[in-house]
Amino acid sequence: MSNNTLESTAQLPGSALQIPRLGLGVFQTKPSITAAAVAAALRAGYRHIDTAQVYRNEKEVGDAVLASGIPRADIFITTKIMVPAGSVEASYAAMKASVEAIRSEYVDLFLIHTPDIGPDGRRELWAALERLAGNGLTRSIGVSNYGVRHLCEMKEYAKTYPPAVNQIEVVGNEQSCCWCRADGLAGQLHPWFQQREIVDYCQREGIVVEAYCPLVRNQKADDKTLKALAGKYHKATTQVLVRYGLQKGWVSLPKSKNPVRIAANVDVFDFEIEEKDMEVLDALDQGVNGKLEPWNWRAQN
Repeated sequence: MSNNTLESTAQLPGSALQIPRLGLGVFQTKPSITAAAVAAALRAGYRHIDTAQVYRNEKEVGDAVLASGIPRADIFITTKIMVPAGSVEASYAAMKASVEAIRSEYVDLFLIHTPDIGPDGRRELWAALERLAGNGLTRSIGVSNYGVRHLCEMKEYAKTYPPAVNQIEVVGNEQSCCWCRADGLAGQLHPWFQQREIVDYCQREGIVVEAYCPLVRNQKADDKTLKALAGKYHKATTQVLVRYGLQKGWVSLPKSKNPVRIAANVDVFDFEIEEKDMEVLDALDQGVNGKLEPWNWRAQN
């Protein structure tokens, strides 16, 4: 069996910092229940929580971490900024406000949430992130939803390259992204939509790939292939999907509000998917046809 455990981490490029390979995503988790979900995750052994400004639950994540009694240094917190504020100084201030909302002296990873802000916006936010890191308010910086062309563009202006992480939210090809257009999709990386071009590029560049939406919003729970493998390994379909992402080398961010499901999503270290079955799951890839329907953040903010 592989060495994957709940304590397994991935090395972030350019630093000694390690990111836990499994974390709790709190996308679309209402502020009123976020603290309880995070507390349940921490009790289950999670040490990685992924939030964002646009989720509107950064404060509640911070409240739960503080109330847990677990040393802050033992918990990896990620947040994200969606849009530039108009200048490096103003964007820096917005990022600093997130750190303060989380009630911490720093966050472990701060991401640009989308490239759908134009080249000037991308440059502004990255410069602000570099300043944030330089001032010790974040331990690492990265991107989300970036395609190959966005990463190539960074080489023209970034003082810090490569970004530590790309939280995959790209559709179809490097020209599109889930936040960019109404026909895009929420962040996805799963057997039916593997986005091999951007994944391969990130791996060549040394960028850690994070998989958002690894459970496919439970829309594939009745897939015959997935159910057969779940039966073979005596696991839930969701557990097979989490395990698949871990064996692919991705950092996986399953999302749930239910304490029982939160705990079940980390009960994936007592089995290993055989290579032939990994190939079966790989063969489920449908490219852009395997994407889920989008979350339109612009309509909700």
